[in-house]
Amino acid sequence: MPTRGYRLDEFIHDMDALLETSAKQENIFAQGVSWLERLIQNPECIPSAYRVPVGKGPRPNHGSYVLHRSANGLLVTAVVWGPGDHTGPHDHHTWGMIGVMNNTLQETRFRRLDDGSRPEYAQLEKDRVSFFKPGEVSLLIPGVDEIHQMDNPSDRPTVEIHVYGKDLAGLQRCRFNAETGSVRPFMTEKYDNE
Repeated sequence: MPTRGYRLDEFIHDMDALLETSAKQENIFAQGVSWLERLIQNPECIPSAYRVPVGKGPRPNHGSYVLHRSANGLLVTAVVWGPGDHTGPHDHHTWGMIGVMNNTLQETRFRRLDDGSRPEYAQLEKDRVSFFKPGEVSLLIPGVDEIHQMDNPSDRPTVEIHVYGKDLAGLQRCRFNAETGSVRPFMTEKYDNE
C-alpha cells in the first residue's frame, strides 16, 4: 500500500497551531523547517497549475501563486522560476522559509554594511552563493540575513514553497542595486492566481 505524503492542509494546520502559541522565531524555524521539508517531498501537495510559469504578463517565465493566508499573518505561496529566471537583491521584512520542491535554485545572499540611516542608499557586500536542491530549505531572518537574489541557471522550471510570517502583498519592501547602492521601495500587489 503506497504511503500518503504530508499535505498542504496538514502543514497549514501545524503552522497555524504553532503561531497561535506566540512562538519565537527560532522555535518557528525549528518546527517549521521539519514540516516544510516533509511538504516539499510531496509535489502533489499543490495543483499542477501552480508548478509552471504563468506564461503571460510582465514576467511570463515566472509564477507566484498564493496557497494560503491566515489571520495570524501566515502566508504560503508556490513560486516557479522558469529557465533563466532572475530577481535582483531584495528584502522581506518578515521571517521566511523557502523550500525547493524540484530542480535547483541559486541564491546569492548579501550583507548590509551601512547603518541604514539613508533610505535611498545601501552598501551591500556579497556574503555567499548557495545552490538549493530538492528537499532543502533556506531561511530568511529579517534585519539580519534576508537580502537575497534568486536565479534559475538551468533549462527547467524550479518550484518552491515559500512560507512567511506576514503577507507580502501590500508589505513595503526594498530592491537593492549592489553596484550603485541605490534602494527602491516596492511591494507585491497581487499574486498570479488572484
